[in-house]
Amino acid sequence: METEQWYQDIALYEMVKAAIEYVGTFAFAISGIRQAAACRFDWFGGFVCGMAVAIGGGTLRDLLLGCTPFWMLSSSYLLCAALAQVFVIVFARWLKHLDNTWFVFDTLGLALFTIAGLQKTLDFGHEMWVAIIMGCITGSAGGVIRDIFLSRRPLIFQKEIYAMASILGGILYWALLSCHVHVGFASIITFFVICLIRFLAMRYHISLPRLHSEE
Repeated sequence: METEQWYQDIALYEMVKAAIEYVGTFAFAISGIRQAAACRFDWFGGFVCGMAVAIGGGTLRDLLLGCTPFWMLSSSYLLCAALAQVFVIVFARWLKHLDNTWFVFDTLGLALFTIAGLQKTLDFGHEMWVAIIMGCITGSAGGVIRDIFLSRRPLIFQKEIYAMASILGGILYWALLSCHVHVGFASIITFFVICLIRFLAMRYHISLPRLHSEE
């Protein structure tokens, strides 16, 4: 019975991890495509920008972990990005009337991919502090690549709370697992906390202090 329960827990864990990666890919791709549309990119440019956001952070994470990038193991991630492109094209007028649509999807992608980065790094046997860094890279690096494509200063280097939300979420995830909270519940709680941090920071204009030059 214990062996059977162990296999069930592993199956549930793998299912949750896969769901997080797919939903995160879809959300991040929409974020990138929406911003590419705002810059008047064509359909191909929008898809490339969406893919950069969706797979950029995970690719860098996997290279650092010494494994094959996740999107090279299954074409379903490319399909997710393609579906995101179709979604943006079909519902373009509806999305246009929603303020900060890209912000919502970007926040969802940040939270989901932070969790995916944490879980995968722990699966590789690394310490939790490494997992927190990898979670931040997974959630943030794609946005840096997107901003470079759009000829903008990367969002994580500005005053807006972005990468810090990912890091705080990673610390919370660490604390929850240390208290023996089930990984599924820990993932859900961490997801909502990262989103809450981003939304509150935007709503109340909370930011990190700026550096000042000596002049």
